[in-house]
Amino acid sequence: KENLCLYGLPNETWEVNLPVEEVPPELPEPALGINFARDGMQEKDWLSLVAVHSDSWLLAVAFYFGARFGFGKNERKRLFLMINDLPSIFEVVTGNVKQSKDQSANHNSSGKSKSSAK
Repeated sequence: KENLCLYGLPNETWEVNLPVEEVPPELPEPALGINFARDGMQEKDWLSLVAVHSDSWLLAVAFYFGARFGFGKNERKRLFLMINDLPSIFEVVTGNVKQSKDQSANHNSSGKSKSSAK
């Protein structure tokens, strides 16, 4: 089997495809090795591993851009809080998504959850 990568597309869908030739050098490197573990693991466990690695990489990219665009203490804190308002990929993949009190209240009052509006 070939090494594959998970790509998030601008239309909010996902695609599994071959890796690009080069990751732009300014971006944090994604974790290597998730494809090597694929054959020796149950599919559910492997997808959970991919999700954890994806969460880690997305956080690294978010804070890389925060640093690059000169985010101060308050902007970094706001970014952190915005990220934590949404479920992680791992939570979605494993079905362990827990709504916060804010999301539950917003969902009950407006008919739309906070995370779907973002």
